[in-house]
Amino acid sequence: MTFDPASYHFTSSEGPVPIRASTVLPARRENVELQTDDGHTLVGELALPESGPVNATLITLHPLPTHGGFMDSHVYRKASYRLPALAGIAVLRFNTRGTASPRGTSSGAFEEGIGERYDVEAAVRFAVERGLPNRWLVGWSFGTELALMYGAVEPVASQVEGAVLLSPPLHRATDKHLLQWAESGKPLTVLVPEHDDFLQPAEAAARFSLVPQARVVGVDGAKHLWVGEKYAARVLNEIVDEVTESGSGAAGLAQEWDGPSAAAPA
Repeated sequence: MTFDPASYHFTSSEGPVPIRASTVLPARRENVELQTDDGHTLVGELALPESGPVNATLITLHPLPTHGGFMDSHVYRKASYRLPALAGIAVLRFNTRGTASPRGTSSGAFEEGIGERYDVEAAVRFAVERGLPNRWLVGWSFGTELALMYGAVEPVASQVEGAVLLSPPLHRATDKHLLQWAESGKPLTVLVPEHDDFLQPAEAAARFSLVPQARVVGVDGAKHLWVGEKYAARVLNEIVDEVTESGSGAAGLAQEWDGPSAAAPA
């Protein structure tokens, strides 16, 4: 059965409560489908602020599906739970071709990042057609490869402001793609865990030196999968700082919530 975001049960508390990994804050959530130019249907979810303006839009590109990556990979799940309420940010998550999650399974099969070009284009086109403003690609691991390969060329380049990369392995993305980003002039923030399995901060700084506008941030203690609330929160703060004018604030995003909230299913 496809997961329905309307099934969250929101209750009010008597005063502020801590925001935990499973805490879901209020938003307008809907299941969506994206249509690719090569005939695939991709399943996803759009989470919008419950009220007020949309300050930015995150188009998320998940980690490698052959190694467990999907639209519910934990950083993206937490982004959808928190950022609409805490920062007025819209979060679009979707499964690339052939990828399954509780939301459902996207048609097609994994294509090593080649056919997935159409997936990126479909997600950006969806955001444009919905009138979602200030659009940013956010890639994690394999998703960074998609952002780097396809985010600085048309038809995507003119439709996004820039990108935030989490744990880039730079396996499929090459110097050619980095030079395309350099030429585009679009902002690129690169979050690199100290203990990453593939690319650590010093090497990342050297590789991304081809992109003068790239901001490479080494994160002490973190690993490739950003496990732990401390590191997930750091990622969300960095994203909000990059994509909104007001940022996450001197102390970062709120860690408590005074209002209705729900608990995500385990």
